[in-house]
Amino acid sequence: MEKNCLECNEKIKGRSDKKFCSDACRNTFNNNLNKDQTNLIRNTNNALRKNYRILKKLNPNKKTKTTKNKMLSSGFDFTVFTSIYTTKIGTVYYFVYNQGYLPLEKDFVALVKRS
Repeated sequence: MEKNCLECNEKIKGRSDKKFCSDACRNTFNNNLNKDQTNLIRNTNNALRKNYRILKKLNPNKKTKTTKNKMLSSGFDFTVFTSIYTTKIGTVYYFVYNQGYLPLEKDFVALVKRS
């Protein structure tokens, strides 16, 4: 039984379970399948990456303090994070992957890193 490439529709030669005629067609097919479908997803992922880089730069060790203004001037977006952690006493930390922050009084922010 002849099979055709899922990407370019050319005839496939070789193993019976092959789906693509070449590595280039396989890569193109999978890139098209997995690319971000909307601007919302792409923009959110870019914002998460930027926030992560900023937190990592401001908190090279596991724990430090900074100011909200310093984070904002670096381009940090406080509306974009990956998770929220609430302690038993009700303290709310916001995380971008393993880098977290805790808004404190006045303009201060505690930065933490989860192991």
